[in-house]
Amino acid sequence: MSDALRPHVERWKTEMLARSVEKIPEQADRQVTVSGTPVETLYLPQNVADQAVCEGYLRQTGFPGEYPFTRGVQPTMYRSRFWTMRQYAGFATAEETNERYRFLLEQGQTGLSVAFDLPTQIGYDSDHVLAAGEIGKVGVAIDTLADMEILFDSIPLDNVSTSMTINAPAAVLLAMYIAVGAKQGVSPEKLTGTIQNDVLKEYIARGTYIFPPAPSLRLITDIFAFAARHVPQFNTISVSGYHIREAGSTAAQEIGFTLADGIAYVQAAQAAGLDVDRFAPRVAFFFGAMTDVLEEVAKFRAARRLWARIMRDRFGAKSPRSCMLRFHTQTCGATLTAQQVDNNVVRVTLQALAAVLGGTQSLHTNSRDEALALPTEQAVQIALRTQQIIAHESGVANTVDPLAGSYYVEQLTDRIEAEAEAYIKRIDEMGGMVRAIERCYPQGEIEQSAYRYQQEIERGERTIVGVNRYTTKEDTQPDTLTIGEEATRRQIDRLTRVRAERDEAAVERALDTLEAAARSEDNLMPLILDAVSAYASVGEICDRLRNVFGEYEEQTT
Repeated sequence: MSDALRPHVERWKTEMLARSVEKIPEQADRQVTVSGTPVETLYLPQNVADQAVCEGYLRQTGFPGEYPFTRGVQPTMYRSRFWTMRQYAGFATAEETNERYRFLLEQGQTGLSVAFDLPTQIGYDSDHVLAAGEIGKVGVAIDTLADMEILFDSIPLDNVSTSMTINAPAAVLLAMYIAVGAKQGVSPEKLTGTIQNDVLKEYIARGTYIFPPAPSLRLITDIFAFAARHVPQFNTISVSGYHIREAGSTAAQEIGFTLADGIAYVQAAQAAGLDVDRFAPRVAFFFGAMTDVLEEVAKFRAARRLWARIMRDRFGAKSPRSCMLRFHTQTCGATLTAQQVDNNVVRVTLQALAAVLGGTQSLHTNSRDEALALPTEQAVQIALRTQQIIAHESGVANTVDPLAGSYYVEQLTDRIEAEAEAYIKRIDEMGGMVRAIERCYPQGEIEQSAYRYQQEIERGERTIVGVNRYTTKEDTQPDTLTIGEEATRRQIDRLTRVRAERDEAAVERALDTLEAAARSEDNLMPLILDAVSAYASVGEICDRLRNVFGEYEEQTT
């Protein structure tokens, strides 16, 4: 090690590494290779010849666990504790999904991830005319607190972290989760997990919005303020680049547009009077992992560095935790093929490897059959085993940021960061992300990227194995999971029973109070919690908010 870097390394070891290891010791089996060769926690450049080069290294790369977090948000990363292994799951009714959750926990999953059906995502009850044909098809149907009670039956919420992929009605589902915890005797401050709560990307790339941007941002900041006080261990937003990437963006667009969304949320929270170091430590991110392994690794490293600089320099964050970009990764469903479905196991393995090499905090691995249907129990078990094999057998978790110093990875990290920063600058010039969305700027950029990529496939310039090359005449398809109409009937029957048995006067009082408060500047979370506790439904609560906020109408390019 060079003399220029040595004092900085010693400081990091004393101030960061020692404290981290004292809190969570490094695991012995992650300190040697399979051949018995010792593996260090961190490997550093040997050619830092002078002070200027040293300063450049510290500014751009630094050490894991401290600014600019290029090498990771924890000093030891996976040497002490693996990432949270989540399998995104939800289908049919709460009973079936609860069985899947308990199966996955028995198989070694370390966190839950809830997929909601389309009616729930857009704030309609299962008996609404627009819900017909969609109940329980792409996720679990949740109408009232009664469904949430069943969903988490026999799953102690003080011992498991739960991620919920819900956006426009995020406040309602978070309130239900808090209420279920209370019924289990778990206080809100003990609940851990993440709620996606990212509406801006719905306008850009996904489409499950309800309200216009301004009231949507108001609901988000209400959640920030409420959770900081009452649910302090819950991540109150997961700013999502995953859906932007799934829609066809490049790696730089995914980072640029996602961080621009994050900027909009931080600005909205500050405008609402919230202190940045109070809410920012609970802002998380969610990215996709494509099959181009090294580009994905560089993307994750660039995102951490860029967000750290944004939070410190633009927003004046003082706490290191406010500058940490912590993220969940999902392997990209858009890359899965209906042809030769077993090939998808290989694709997912490469994508999961990229996420781990890039320093993810949480990971979902897609199942091989998801191009055809929701995954079967067998397929989801293989997907979970993929994570476990990477963790325990590959050796990539044994040292921090193992690809640092690669000429290619470092240059690609710099390039993606610069391209992403240019997108953010362009959005700033437009007046911010909401204005950019109104002008269809990110939508148009993503459409162009997606079109280019698809043309490359169709012209044979980009190979997709089993699709445009290495095809077979016969392609055996696996058994798939089907959601029958019986599940729909049972879900609607339960909703009908809940409405018949609840205190209707109490429900109406709670909804009336909520609607009145929506016309004021009061924080709506306590009133939404009152409404769900009275067994008001998702649709009833969202309808009262629709009365005040209206509905968003999609802009066209």
